[in-house]
Amino acid sequence: MIDVHRTVDAIWKLESAAIIGSITRMVHDVGLAEELTQDALVAALEQWPESGVPDNPGGWLMTTAKRRAIEHLRRSERLERKHEQLARELEQPQGVEHDDVLRLMFLSCHPVLHTAQRVALTLRLVGGLTTAEIGRAFLTTEQRIGWRIAAAKEALAREGVVFELPDGVSLEGRLSSVLEVVYLIFNEGYSATAGDDLMRPGLCQEALRLGRLLAELAPGEAEVHGLVALMEIQASRSAARTGPSREPVQLHEQNRGRWDPLLIRRGFTAMLRARDIGGPPGPYLLQAAIAVCHAQARTAEDTDWGQIAMLYDTLVQQRPTPVVRLNRAFAVGMARGPEMGLALVDELMADRTLRDYHLLPRVRGDLLTRLGRHEEACVEFGRAAALTENAAEREFLLRRASKLEATTPVVTLGQAVADFLVREDLDAATLRSYGQTLRRLCLALGDRRSVESLTAEDVMGVFDMSWGDAAAKTWNRHRSAIRSFSEWGSLADLAAGLPRRAEARRRVPAIGAEYLDRLWGFDVPVRERTLWRLLHESEAGVRVVLALNVEELDLEDRRARARGRWVSWRSGTARLLPELLAGRTRGPLFLADRRPGPARMPAPADLCPDTGRGRLSYERAEYLFKQATRALDPAGRGYTLRQLRPGRPTPADPPDGHRPQSARPTACCRP
Repeated sequence: MIDVHRTVDAIWKLESAAIIGSITRMVHDVGLAEELTQDALVAALEQWPESGVPDNPGGWLMTTAKRRAIEHLRRSERLERKHEQLARELEQPQGVEHDDVLRLMFLSCHPVLHTAQRVALTLRLVGGLTTAEIGRAFLTTEQRIGWRIAAAKEALAREGVVFELPDGVSLEGRLSSVLEVVYLIFNEGYSATAGDDLMRPGLCQEALRLGRLLAELAPGEAEVHGLVALMEIQASRSAARTGPSREPVQLHEQNRGRWDPLLIRRGFTAMLRARDIGGPPGPYLLQAAIAVCHAQARTAEDTDWGQIAMLYDTLVQQRPTPVVRLNRAFAVGMARGPEMGLALVDELMADRTLRDYHLLPRVRGDLLTRLGRHEEACVEFGRAAALTENAAEREFLLRRASKLEATTPVVTLGQAVADFLVREDLDAATLRSYGQTLRRLCLALGDRRSVESLTAEDVMGVFDMSWGDAAAKTWNRHRSAIRSFSEWGSLADLAAGLPRRAEARRRVPAIGAEYLDRLWGFDVPVRERTLWRLLHESEAGVRVVLALNVEELDLEDRRARARGRWVSWRSGTARLLPELLAGRTRGPLFLADRRPGPARMPAPADLCPDTGRGRLSYERAEYLFKQATRALDPAGRGYTLRQLRPGRPTPADPPDGHRPQSARPTACCRP
């Protein structure tokens, strides 16, 4: 029994993409195709333990799934139109339909889907992973992955995406989307963005399998072979990237004898195939060429940084993204001197897309170390540690910062902020507001920065980067925090360059129906989905809704009383509330992300007795909504929660290029 189950699992991972692809071609619905294929899998689990595994298990599953499809079409009274075609298909040998697998990959990575949805759907349909396996790989819940996959299928059906291979002009863009998803999966495995471990080998292996499969299905595409070469060579370093205690080991310190020669040879072979195809090199082929330069060097000192810098010069012309420019800056620093590299990095400091990207201060710290500017490098490594969500990398960066720390004691910005926020003469709401401002200041300037070295120009740069396009009220609130901090610490007026903005109250247009349809499909936690729906359906004020308590809810009548007025809702909110409550019977309806610290303990009425978490603040809710809708807003600023109330709508359709995407920059060619 156990052996049969293992066999079924292995066959499913190998054959499911081909089967789902073939069934999708028959029924024109990828969601239904997956259900029918799952039915065939259940039949196998029921029958094979008694009858034995058939000689051609993949063909058995394909035939069973197609019979399920015929039964479905008969029930749908469409068999007459399909009968001849399906009969011919059943008479044919049930082998793997490579074109169907390729179609499925293009379907799963369709540009109408958000990046996270593309990744989840590809791993589910093409990779054959379960939602639980995908959730574990990305450190999230099985429920959230299931929601992403369901939302992706709904979006494909809603947009009428056809199950076919793109051709002509559309092929390049669609293929680029497929390659992007595969490399995103590899990158998450190679340098995990969160969690305790630096790498997640399972994701690397799955990305390599998908890349090799794509190379078999599209042998004439040079960029496909370029991506495979890049992943093979990068994966060859995996064993050397961590030390005995699983700590990160930098590229120039790695034991190259631990690099996998087989993967390097496979990478070189893929490069030769790409070159044989010919044509101008694309971005993945250029990145693979950079990886080849590292692989060919017998020692770190033998690395041809001049050639790598020239390759980045070409790459940045094709793909001038901030991350590519950052990689180029480091290569230039290694090839042409750290001063030139640092100048290029400093040009990127004002780029908002890199504001919270931990590799920017890390690269800057590396270059500053080479220049002997150790105190500044210490600050940058501290900034990088504060920005990364990966525990192994954070510890590594903190160790580097500690080694460079000044021997003369100084009062750091982080220490001053911590002392300021334990004051007892300010209420909890004010301290929470001040904390948001000062923590952003620490992230931007470094919590190891000497507080005495801060200038008004430094603070003005942080404000321009973080709140330059914020509403006047938000700007003034953060300005007030800086002024209070300056006065408390007897510092120079750090708010001298921050003029107070006039707070003109104006009518804010509501979000249009087209935008709302897209908003409801966003991949966000249930708390945000419920809050947004409730604000839209109730037309109540934001603070009124956030003041709701669980015990005040009348779920049957769909209403609750808060601050002396009734708040009612419709079916959208009603569907979400049980999931949000998760069995809670008292306390605030909308809870903060974590428990409050002792210095910021809320009033008893704002504390959940079951979870220990406080009430979600207006500022936090507003910030999350603005960040989530930034890509949806044609102006790029993001919407406010007040705009969820029905009223005068915004224009109906956003321009091209404003679909919600992952905000995290993707590494170009990580060491």
